[in-house]
Amino acid sequence: MSITRSIPYFFIVMILASCAKTVKEDPSAPSPARSAQEELETFQLESGLKIQLVAAEPMVEDPVFITFDEDARLWVIEMRGFMTDTLGSEEDKPIGRISVLEDLDGDGVMDKSTIYMDSLIMPRALGFFADGVLVAENKALWVTQDLDGDLKADTKVLLDSTYASSGNPEHSDNGLLRNVDNWYYNAKSKIRYKYQDGEWIRELTEFRGQWGISQDDQGRLFYNYNWSQLHADLVPPNYLSRNPNHSPSTGIDYGVAQDRRVYPIRPTPAVNRGYIPGVLDENQKLMEFTAACSPLVFRSTLFPSEYYGNAFVAEPAGNLIKRNVLSENGNIVIGNDPNPGKEFLASTDERFRPSDFATGPDGALYVADMYRGLIQHGEYLTPYLTEQTAGRGLLMPVHLGRIWRIVPEGAATRVMPKLSQASNQELIGFLSDKDGWYRDMAQRLLVERNDKSVKEGLMKVVSDSNSSEMGRFHALWTLEGLGILSEDFLFSVFEQSSGLIQSTALRLLEPFAQASSATGSKLARAMQDAATEATHTEALQLALSSYVLTASDDEKVLTAIFNKYGEDPLIRDAMMSSLAGREYDFLQKLWGSSDWENQDQIKEIFLETLATSVLKNGKASEVNGLLTLADTKELGWKENILISAMSIQAANLKGKEPIALKSEPALFKRTDLPIDENRLDMLMRIFSWPGFVPSEKAISESQLDEKGMQQFAQGRQKFLVTCAGCHGSDGAGATRMGPPLADSEWVLGDERRLAMILLHGLEGPIDVAGKTYDAPDILPVMPAHSTMDDGSIAAILTYIRNEWGNQAPAITGRTISKTRLTTQGRVYPWKAAELNEYIEALPPDEAPKP
Repeated sequence: MSITRSIPYFFIVMILASCAKTVKEDPSAPSPARSAQEELETFQLESGLKIQLVAAEPMVEDPVFITFDEDARLWVIEMRGFMTDTLGSEEDKPIGRISVLEDLDGDGVMDKSTIYMDSLIMPRALGFFADGVLVAENKALWVTQDLDGDLKADTKVLLDSTYASSGNPEHSDNGLLRNVDNWYYNAKSKIRYKYQDGEWIRELTEFRGQWGISQDDQGRLFYNYNWSQLHADLVPPNYLSRNPNHSPSTGIDYGVAQDRRVYPIRPTPAVNRGYIPGVLDENQKLMEFTAACSPLVFRSTLFPSEYYGNAFVAEPAGNLIKRNVLSENGNIVIGNDPNPGKEFLASTDERFRPSDFATGPDGALYVADMYRGLIQHGEYLTPYLTEQTAGRGLLMPVHLGRIWRIVPEGAATRVMPKLSQASNQELIGFLSDKDGWYRDMAQRLLVERNDKSVKEGLMKVVSDSNSSEMGRFHALWTLEGLGILSEDFLFSVFEQSSGLIQSTALRLLEPFAQASSATGSKLARAMQDAATEATHTEALQLALSSYVLTASDDEKVLTAIFNKYGEDPLIRDAMMSSLAGREYDFLQKLWGSSDWENQDQIKEIFLETLATSVLKNGKASEVNGLLTLADTKELGWKENILISAMSIQAANLKGKEPIALKSEPALFKRTDLPIDENRLDMLMRIFSWPGFVPSEKAISESQLDEKGMQQFAQGRQKFLVTCAGCHGSDGAGATRMGPPLADSEWVLGDERRLAMILLHGLEGPIDVAGKTYDAPDILPVMPAHSTMDDGSIAAILTYIRNEWGNQAPAITGRTISKTRLTTQGRVYPWKAAELNEYIEALPPDEAPKP
C-alpha cells in the first residue's frame, strides 16, 4: 500500500537530533487506542452527512481492501501481517485472511462474518469473475473457487507468479479493477487480464499509480501516488502506447488535481518525514499529501447531486479523506477541492487510517479503516518515525480495524439486492440504472452468464433513442464481452449517434476493419464524414481509431482533425499514436499542402514531432528524404524546423547503428544552417557514408555531456507540449501568456530557484532582462507542475537552459527530487521578490527550505 515516500538517510542524520527534543515536548504525545464508539466521536464530516459503524474488530482486522459482490456481501482483505512491529517481522507469516461480511437484517451493520480464505501471506487484492475469485497474496495471483456455495474457498490455482512479486506492500501490483471494457486493471502494474471463453488473457498495458484504482462513468481510469493525490488516463487503455517512436506528453498519467494541500484537525507528528521543515506546520499538522491512496470516483445518487462523480482520496498519514469535484474542459478532466481549509472527513484520532473505499449497493460510501498507529512500511521507516512510534505508544495494539459507511442525513438507502438471482431481463434493465454499481455489476453478470439469447434485448437498449446514454454504453460493452456484436449494427450506431456512444461504436468497429479491407474502406468513409462535424471529444476517438485505416484514408481523417483541433496536445498525441510507421508519408503530405505555406506555432510543433518520430524510426530512405526536403535554395520555416529537430533528437540515437547513406548530404556543407557547430556534429554522428566514420568525428565543446544532450532532446519534446504555449516554441515568450526564456536570468540562474518555479508556480510581476512583465501582458500566475515526475521536469529545465543561446549546466532528476522533498509544505505560488530574497538568503550548498 502506498503510505509515505522514502527519504535519503543523510537527511535523517542531519536533523534527527533536534527533532527528538521536539517530539518529547509535543503536548499531543498521548494517543491511546479508542473503541469504535469512541473513535466515532472524533470525526468531523461535511454537513448534511453522517458516519456509521459497519463492522469492527474482532469481526474485521487490518482492512486494506473492500468490495461488494453481486449479493451485497462485503468482502474484506485483512492484511494482518503488515507491520505488527517496527521490523515487520510477521510479513512472511500466513496470518492474513479474506472475510465476507453480511448484513442480515438490513440495518447497515454487519451481522455475520465468513472467512473465505485464511493462512494467507500479505493478501492485497481480489476480483470477482464467473468461476471464482482472483486473489493476490504471497507474491502471486491465484484463481480461487468456492465449489459448494459455503463462501469458503475450496481450490487455489496459480494464475500469474509475477503479480506483486516484489513483495513490497507499498510498491507492488494491486487493484484488480474490472473496467467497463471487460478487462481487469491494476495499480503499480503494467499488466491487465481478461477472462474469455474459460481462459485468462494477460496483456501489457500502461503503468498506473501506486495503491488503488477506480473508473468513472466513461471507463476512464483514476489512480494516484502517495505524493500526488489524483491522476487519470484521459484516453482508453493502450491507445497512446502504440507508436514506439513517439512518447506521449499528455493523456496518460495526467495530473487531475494539482492542489496538494491537506487540512488535518489534529497534530500529525508521526509521519515518516515529520522532522523535515515544511512537512508539518507550526501546529505540527501535515501540510500536503504524503500518503495519498485508494482514489474512488463516487457514482451513486444517494448523496446530493453535487457529489455524483466526485473523487475521494484517502490520506491515512493525515487522518483524513479529501473530496475532489471533477469537471471537464474539452478532453481534460480537472479536480478541485470544493471546501479549501476543511476536509470531507477528518478525525482527531491519530489511529484513524483510511485505506480503501467502496460504493455500496445501498448507495453509501464505505471506508476501510486500518486503525493503527504505524502505517509506514519497514523498508522506508526512518529513525525519527521509529522513535515516534515507540516513544508515543503507537505500536500497540495491533489487529484492530473498522469499516464505516457515510450516508446523507435523513436519506433512505437502497435495499440491498441479490443480483445473482436476477433474470437476464432484469439485469438488462439494471444496465440503465442511475447508480454506477448496478450498471457495472449487471454488465459483469450478463457477460459471465454467456447467454447469447440476450443479444436482441441488448441491441434494443442501444438502438432505443429513449434509453439513457449510460444504458446504451454498458449494453454495447456487454455485447462486446459476449462476442455477439456485428459490424452492420455498429455502423448503424456510429452513424446515428454522437458523443460517447459514437466513440464507443467506433472503438468496437476497429477489429472488424482490421479483419476486412472492405469494412475498413466503409469505416474510412464514415470517419471522414464524422470528422468534418466532430466535437472535441469525438475528434479524439476518431484520431485514436484512425490507425486501422489505410495510409491514404488515415491521412484524410487526420488532416481534417488537425485543421480543427491541432492546437490540442492530446489530439496531436492521438494522431502520432495512429501514425506509427507512417509519419514520413504524412509529413510529406503536409509539406506540400497549401495549408502549410503559412507559419504558425502549432504547425511548427507538429512538424517537429513528426520529424522526430521519423528520425527515431531510423529508416534510411525516410531520413534521407528529410535531409532532401530540408535542403532547398533558401531555408524557410519548415526547413529550419526539420534541421533543428533532427539535430536535437540526434542525441537520443547515440549507440544505435549509424544510418547508412550513399554519400555525404549536401545539407551538411551549407553555411546557413540554423544550428550551431556542436549540434551539426551531433547530427552528423548518426550517419555514415563512404569515407566517413561517425565514431571518428570530434564533438565540439558544450555545457552538456552525452547524458545531458539526451536530457536536452527529451526536454524539447516535453517543452513543446507543456511550455511552448505560454513561452513560445522559440523561447521568445507569447503575448498575454508568458515572458521570454531566452537570455533570462531566471533560466540561467540558481537551479534550485528554477526548480521551485516549476514545482510551486510563480506569481507576477516578474523582471526578465531588464523588462517588467505583469498581467495583462502575461498571465497573472504560472501554475505549478508538481504532478510531473522529477525526470520530466529536469529534462525541460536542462533544455531551456541550453537553447536559444542559453548555456548552463544540466539539471538532474536528483536535484528536482531533493527540491521537491525539502520544499514540501510550499502549497502556494512564489512571488518573484519573495523567491529571490529566499534564494539569496540560502548558503550556496544548502538545500532550499519552505
